[in-house]
Amino acid sequence: MSQTVSRLNPSCVPYPKHYCPTHDNFHNFHIHRNLNGQFFRCFYRYKMDNRGAKLTRSKASSHSTMVFKLSALIALAALPKALAHGGVLSYNIGGTIYQGWSPYNTPTGQTTIQRPWSTYNPILDATDPTIACNDDGTSGALQLTASAVKAGTPITAYWNQVWPHPYGPMLTYLAQCPGSTCTGVNANTLKWFKIDQSGLINGTVFNGYWGSGKMIAQNSSWTTTIPATVPAGNYLIRFETIALHSLPAQFYPECAQIVISGGGSLAPTASQLVSFPGAYSNSDPGLTIDIYSNAAQTETTYPIPGPPLYGSASTGSTTIATTTNTPTTTASGTTSPPTSSAGAPGTVAHYGQCGGQGYTGATGCVSPYTCVVSNQYYSQCL
Repeated sequence: MSQTVSRLNPSCVPYPKHYCPTHDNFHNFHIHRNLNGQFFRCFYRYKMDNRGAKLTRSKASSHSTMVFKLSALIALAALPKALAHGGVLSYNIGGTIYQGWSPYNTPTGQTTIQRPWSTYNPILDATDPTIACNDDGTSGALQLTASAVKAGTPITAYWNQVWPHPYGPMLTYLAQCPGSTCTGVNANTLKWFKIDQSGLINGTVFNGYWGSGKMIAQNSSWTTTIPATVPAGNYLIRFETIALHSLPAQFYPECAQIVISGGGSLAPTASQLVSFPGAYSNSDPGLTIDIYSNAAQTETTYPIPGPPLYGSASTGSTTIATTTNTPTTTASGTTSPPTSSAGAPGTVAHYGQCGGQGYTGATGCVSPYTCVVSNQYYSQCL
């Protein structure tokens, strides 16, 4: 007989974060705000019963609990409805829009470049068998592929709006498929290499500006430029955001099939290649970090999970690399993939990033585009 999780009465503590995700159904707390604008993080205790799969609250078991429950209800009055999680819903590849998979529709008849996925819920285990592409690793029955994506092309992934988790890194991976197509190739059998990442951009771990916060500021989107040095071929591209507002960390990866053309000859090194699952461990410092701890209030560096960035000479993702034609990488900032002319003017493609606080890449746009400031953290070639 299946067991039911029943959530007992909460205990609430002040929650000073300036951003307030309203809930986390996959852990034991919700974030609430009272009428005075003060945030509270409310923790719940759980019990199991054998009545099915419905989540229910139990009644108070003592006078003190009842009093606290009443005060909590008063403090939490007029709260907004809890937000959902989500994933990548569409892509812009060189100006062409590709709609993604619809996880809550029937898979019958769905045709897209995106690999199928079935839920907005996060992955909570770094070794989960679905962590490659948020699915079982297989392609869709009517799988499409974005063809002739020239190396150097920016690819923008769009998440559902507004993405609710601003604390955590953004990462983008590629995996080359054997043969003439990625269709029919299981994502769990491939070797992946990281071409883009952004961790803690500035401030402290506790209340700083993160890659995922930047994604939200960019209309819940993230743009990665395919490095010009990547060899041509059939690839899966994997966009991922990792939410650190609760532990264990929450993984949100989705994949799409592309064919890269006109590439270079720089293959990833053995140290830069990883498998999913296998790239992360549940004990990785970047996945176990407590952003609400006392230490987090003064910590200004963050170890981005995963392998060294493609093209870098580093042995880890937090090593500084500042030589020409390699990524500029810091433990706390945004990193840029290498290109054949990194740092030179006039090399940033249309829609690519060309400036912003903490940005260290190329600042000149290819003709006829110019670098336009969106906000203090992000400028784009438009």
